[in-house]
Amino acid sequence: MNVQYVTVLGATGSIGVNTLDVISRHPDRYRVFALCAHTQIEKLFEQCRMHTPRYAVVRDAELAEDLSRRCRCAGLATEVLHGVDALVAVASAPEVDSVMAAIVGAAGLAPTLAAARAGKRILLANKEVLVMAGQLFMEAVRQHGAQLLPVDSEHNAIFQALPADFSRGLGPCGVRRVLLTASGGPFRNAPQSALAHVTPEEACAHPNWVMGRKISVDSASMMNKGLEVIEAHWLFSCPAEAIQVVVHPQSVIHSLVEYIDGSVLAQLGNPDMRTPIAYALAWPERIDAGVSQLDLFQIARLDFQPPDFTRFPCLRLAYDVLAAGGTAPAILNAANEIAVAAFLERRLPFLGIPRLIEATLATVSVSSANRLDDVLAADASARRVAEAMISEMLVT
Repeated sequence: MNVQYVTVLGATGSIGVNTLDVISRHPDRYRVFALCAHTQIEKLFEQCRMHTPRYAVVRDAELAEDLSRRCRCAGLATEVLHGVDALVAVASAPEVDSVMAAIVGAAGLAPTLAAARAGKRILLANKEVLVMAGQLFMEAVRQHGAQLLPVDSEHNAIFQALPADFSRGLGPCGVRRVLLTASGGPFRNAPQSALAHVTPEEACAHPNWVMGRKISVDSASMMNKGLEVIEAHWLFSCPAEAIQVVVHPQSVIHSLVEYIDGSVLAQLGNPDMRTPIAYALAWPERIDAGVSQLDLFQIARLDFQPPDFTRFPCLRLAYDVLAAGGTAPAILNAANEIAVAAFLERRLPFLGIPRLIEATLATVSVSSANRLDDVLAADASARRVAEAMISEMLVT
């Protein structure tokens, strides 16, 4: 068995930590080539001690010097790099077989695109790559022979439930639609009036999943599910009208695929990200992920309900920008990142998140997204507009 070398983009986040847990269970199959993080030096250093990567990448030179000193003192041979160019280098290095793309937000775009252009196996956990530049990214995957394995539990479930030849089109494969499940987040049953007073701590307290703060807020607003709708469109060549969001509070069914003969195939499992990570790492094989067995008798019941677009306008906005096309999804994503950051800093109320996104979409012009520069320009413009609106207190 050949050893596979893995670069982990976003190593200190929840996806990165779970990826390293799975890798550590299979030392005969996997080695860590590079670990990449933003600013969590202490956590990254401990990961370097445990996994002895060839490279570690951080945000800037000062952090790199700090980590490099720690590694030298510990007798580690890990070389520490910094910046976007370093991320691109470790994602596309000839020695690398697989890249876990788990950097949150737009920052993950450049290295993930580089991995696609280098023909790597990409374990995609950064949904913003497809939201911002879906057409460009999927073209790079096809042109350079990269393998794309979705790690989001919902898309991974759909991937497992689709026929092997789904790339020829869902219609010819007999697929009627895909159903993306959503937990509904912490405010699924909260009174509408209570949403005006939501705190960051409440928004980050997800009932089923342990996640980072940004993605937790996205889950609370259901923007996370909106981004996943856009992601599913690109991953599976699926039109918006064939993507149905289903609120499923137990998070046991991770998603479903409905066929024209009436069959509905679902993937079930405990809500543990190590399952889709292990599936993506080993596909088409399956390996132990350290996940406990699903006890259907303990679960006893599975509930489903339609999403409330009035309570969660972010989901409606995602469908709107998917229909608009061009740079509209990039504008939505950028405005959302600014809005969520402002909410976490208590500069914007929870209900201000969709209002700021909608106001930004109404202000920034949508153009074609044929080049990466088009996407990046729309992203930058949307961020400027959104920040200005917050500063001018135009969104409350």
